[in-house]
Amino acid sequence: MSVSPPADLLAAAAKRAVALRRDLHRHPELGLTEFRTASLVAARLAELGLSVRLGREVMDSASRVGLPDEGELDRCYRRAEEEGAPAAFLPALAGGHTAVVGTLAGSRPGPVVALRVDMDALPINEDTTQAHLPAREGFVSAHPGVMHACGHDVHTALGLGAAEVLSGLRDRLKGTVKFVFQPAEEGGRGAVPMVKAGVVDDVDRFVAIHVGTGVASRSACAAVNGHLASIKLDATFRGRAAHAGGQPDQGRNALLAASEAVQALYGISRHHAGRSRVNVGTLAAGSGRNVIADRAFMQIEVRGESEEIAEYMLRRAEAVLRGAAAMQEVEVEIKTVGRTTTALSDPALARLIAEAGAAIPGIGICTDAHMAGGSEDATYFMRRVQERGGQAAYAVIGSDLASGHHTPRFDIDEDDIPWGIEFLARTLLRLGEP
Repeated sequence: MSVSPPADLLAAAAKRAVALRRDLHRHPELGLTEFRTASLVAARLAELGLSVRLGREVMDSASRVGLPDEGELDRCYRRAEEEGAPAAFLPALAGGHTAVVGTLAGSRPGPVVALRVDMDALPINEDTTQAHLPAREGFVSAHPGVMHACGHDVHTALGLGAAEVLSGLRDRLKGTVKFVFQPAEEGGRGAVPMVKAGVVDDVDRFVAIHVGTGVASRSACAAVNGHLASIKLDATFRGRAAHAGGQPDQGRNALLAASEAVQALYGISRHHAGRSRVNVGTLAAGSGRNVIADRAFMQIEVRGESEEIAEYMLRRAEAVLRGAAAMQEVEVEIKTVGRTTTALSDPALARLIAEAGAAIPGIGICTDAHMAGGSEDATYFMRRVQERGGQAAYAVIGSDLASGHHTPRFDIDEDDIPWGIEFLARTLLRLGEP
């Protein structure tokens, strides 16, 4: 039978986790610029006595896509320094290598178990009105245009809370637990470089988590299926500027090409074999009202219930972009800047997770797999573990949300943090049983 975490240990970890969550929410960082977040994580793991690897040790540099330019990386690095990032760990993260892995070796034989949490924020302006709890309580984002609108600040705090609890039970811990702190989940850019670096190649049992996602407070789902494969694209149209009144015929209108592409992208026929999606997230173009726009930039994503469907959507999207460019006699450059795949939670592993959660009084456990509506690059970790003979699952820690994910008023119920830590601690202890 698994060890039950002592109440005092859980209470102390929960108190620190809530404070850390608020600190991270106040200082959000976008994917591959999580310098402050990752260095704080590394420092805390080291303080708890875990073996810590970070940066290039746990990320294959060449496998990264969608990397911010050098100027942005440097700006975010310097900001992290100014905001108190631990100097001992910060240099290893330079250049956008913002991944951390902490390993806790138990005192008894057992399997290698991994917990993956993500750390990055989103490019969203947070609500600053008093109706929004983070604004009311003084931990609203200090970085304009960036906020934790999906709960990754909570994930990071939960992961460190679970590490604190298990480090206090080291003498009774079986096997080895790896705490995987992943950057750049948004945009599907962080998992592949860590998989390529071999982070989960020794893992027997793997769990990834998310908060919220439509699951109510004080309830958890031990398995999630249905994540869509996705492909993220940047498209840059390049035309020729001209005076809009004097010589409009001399211009080649990149904005017009991009606008036509937007309409046609949403008109792509959906696939008969499963769910398919397309979205244009941003379009920026032009320099003035009396200038034919010589440049337009778009951020696009396509999704599919399978990789085959996602690839179909990609082919159609690329054809639309090239066709729109040809119509206006402009050039278009298309770059893939991120992607995710699909994976299924192992039923046997989900049963063990459900057993662990059922030991917490007052917490409801979903026995049926929860269906995902979005995409997740944790699926790459899951597939890698499963391909090598291990088991993997994706679980949800429920929380009543103030607003939907990826919205300016997103917030969780912090009362779900204490039992969320206990859920993770019990799960990791249970999965460590041979």
